[in-house]
Amino acid sequence: MEVIFIIRAFKIRLHPTKKQEQLLFQSAGTSRFIYNWTLARQIENYNSGGKFISNNNLRKEITILKKTDLSWLNQVSNNVAKQAVKDACEAYVKFFKGKNGFPNFKSKKNSKKSFYNDNTKLKVKTEQVLLEKVGYIKTSEQIPIGVNYTNPRISFDNKYWYISVGVDQPPIVQKLNKELTIGIDVGIKDLAICSNGMTFKNINKSKKVKKINKRLKGLQKQVSRKYDKNKIKKGGENCYQFKKTKNITKLEKQIKLVYRKLAMIRNNHLHQATNKIVKAKPSKVVMETLNIKGMMKNKHLSKAIATQRLSEFKRQMQYKCEFNGIEFVEADKWFPSSKTCSECGHIKKALKLSERVYICEECGCVIDRDLNASINLSRYSA
Repeated sequence: MEVIFIIRAFKIRLHPTKKQEQLLFQSAGTSRFIYNWTLARQIENYNSGGKFISNNNLRKEITILKKTDLSWLNQVSNNVAKQAVKDACEAYVKFFKGKNGFPNFKSKKNSKKSFYNDNTKLKVKTEQVLLEKVGYIKTSEQIPIGVNYTNPRISFDNKYWYISVGVDQPPIVQKLNKELTIGIDVGIKDLAICSNGMTFKNINKSKKVKKINKRLKGLQKQVSRKYDKNKIKKGGENCYQFKKTKNITKLEKQIKLVYRKLAMIRNNHLHQATNKIVKAKPSKVVMETLNIKGMMKNKHLSKAIATQRLSEFKRQMQYKCEFNGIEFVEADKWFPSSKTCSECGHIKKALKLSERVYICEECGCVIDRDLNASINLSRYSA
């Protein structure tokens, strides 16, 4: 019998020395530079009426440039530049296929610092990993040894360095409750309401997150005032140049760390919620189809939707179900989960978003709107 493997991602912290950290920053900078260079070449070529330049031809151009203008590229792994060209070309092609928006140039200040390491040259020892032209770096956890590695990426989150790598692993074989199907209704008031009674609160409404947001707001005001204080008039009317002082740099670094902390809290909350649902061992999990783009158009709710990270919740739920042998189903977007009565099946013609309690005109059932929707989702059949 053939064993089916699933690619499981591992994200593990690295502990580089000061010299290794400089090399990591250099590799991340090279990746950003080559990505921007590739995008600029494609745009220039398109404007002059030329056809799409393949990544093979662009890599040949880089090889020639390495011998002349870009000789400093030889200081980092060749695979960093190769993958950056491939990533930029893929993003460019996806735009013309209508899959994504037009790719943006990566900012030195704001873009995420990351780069690719060749999977064939990735070697793992006991709590150590070998990165090309960087050397062996200590890891906080053991990366699985003697397995196939997929798409190793090294990234910096404004505080620590991490390695993210996919590893082939067989799915977990466990006894599931065949009679249990969990319907999940996600929202803004609460993160998720499950048909079996489990409720996961909106972490953004907690005292801890509110306190951090308050600190963030204070730091942003401080930066704004300092920029305003250090502006120099240049050129015509209302034309100013802002002088960046050391204090501004310090405050901006603090702001980045606060954003990092908020992201970690939200991500941890999503992992705890999805893990708890999977540990209930249902045979099937049903979620509504989320139109995040449409929801984000509402200017009053867009910030609340963005901080709730509903797309990430769905992604985690999907891969955890797959890894644990649980069937994951997305209900049709026109399925009236909120308008249908979970007791008698009566469907309301209209239901306002402000109506948080569902009251059925037929059977008189009174139930929480989100719980009612999750029960209906648990009974969904495609």
